[in-house]
Amino acid sequence: MISAALGLQIALDVLLVALVGLAVGSRWAEALSTGGLDAGAWCALACGLALLAVYGVGRSRINVRDTAVDAPRGAWWPTGAWVAALIVGWALLLLLTPVALWIAFPLMFLEMHVLGPRRGILAVAATTACAIGGAILGGQQLVGSILGPTFGGLVAIAVVLGFETIVRESQGRQELIDDLVRTRADLAASEREAAVATERERLAREIHDTLAQGFSSIELLLRAADASLEEVVAPGAFAPGASGPTAARAARGYVTQSRLAAQQNLAEARRFVRDLAPADLESATLVGALERVADRTALAAGGGLTVTVESSGQARPLPVPVETALLRIAQSALANVVQHAGASRAAVTLSFLGDAVALDVVDDGHGFDPRRVAAARRATAAPDPTRDARSAVGQEGSEPGAAAGGVPATRSGFGLTAMRSRVAELGGTFSLETSPGEGTALAVHLPLDPQEPR
Repeated sequence: MISAALGLQIALDVLLVALVGLAVGSRWAEALSTGGLDAGAWCALACGLALLAVYGVGRSRINVRDTAVDAPRGAWWPTGAWVAALIVGWALLLLLTPVALWIAFPLMFLEMHVLGPRRGILAVAATTACAIGGAILGGQQLVGSILGPTFGGLVAIAVVLGFETIVRESQGRQELIDDLVRTRADLAASEREAAVATERERLAREIHDTLAQGFSSIELLLRAADASLEEVVAPGAFAPGASGPTAARAARGYVTQSRLAAQQNLAEARRFVRDLAPADLESATLVGALERVADRTALAAGGGLTVTVESSGQARPLPVPVETALLRIAQSALANVVQHAGASRAAVTLSFLGDAVALDVVDDGHGFDPRRVAAARRATAAPDPTRDARSAVGQEGSEPGAAAGGVPATRSGFGLTAMRSRVAELGGTFSLETSPGEGTALAVHLPLDPQEPR
């Protein structure tokens, strides 16, 4: 498909060749009608051919069609020299035949385009002056000789300037469209990166609150089983009154609990892959799910921890994201009570407050200095979700078995960060009160949308 610029250039070429042929043909016809070809006819033919040759050479060397309207134009070489040669050749032909006056109009359009709006207007003015002089020498009326070329020059200037203005506006719109396309591509890339980061954070939270905590419980149970087996293999363990049989039963119980914890971890992993709700919420209310988590926590602690669950207010179903977040927070908190806090009692309280719901987890463990934990978290380059954290209740990031009031490890854990992230996503508030030797109290407050479907 021929573009508009190419079509205009072809039309200009055809018009110029046709008008040169018309001028030369009219001069030959005039000579033949008066008795034969004279020197003037042959000179007109030579001038016409020379004009077309100069035009053809310039068209082959100067890219007229693809010259940008905003590009610098009008240089003396080769553009200015080419236009000057065309004007001289046309003026010579005009002296031989007045019909060549019509060639001025395509020349004016060419001059405006290749020389630009400044030098082009000067060239058009010179062409107009030559056309007026040729018309007067040709014996035409004075008024017509002046008005015709003048109006022709003005029309050529107006048309070319108007066309170039349209082209500039079109180019500006195209640049704007290109910028919008690039911006949209950049925005899409940013959204993809944000989505990947969000999904990575969600996966880290889920892994930390489910699989990592389950594996930690299994490790504690197997450690207790190993300690019991040490008593079993001790000399005289099965002598009358010895503790061998009791230790063997205890070891078997720990192994059984580990197997059950592994089965629960496997179920959580499968549900996690299928992006389902937590298993504890499938067939029970949130309070019932919290009670199950509390029972498993007490069992994993080997009887050294008492966990209670209480609720206040009028219980009602909550949105699934809210129930999932509260359950995961309580699960992570109680798991860290077992691993790090060294507590003997922990209490979980769920409060229904009308337009909000609150979760409190309190223990009587070692406690810690939250300022030191915050400093350790800021000094950490990147949180590691696979590392156990003394997160909700107890010292986040401390090694298991740290003494009461001990110093948290320099590398902070992921628990508190994951909890705060969950609460922030639901527009709630998270607070933590603790000090070394004074236990820890965690409080979560989540608003509820009355219009949100349950």
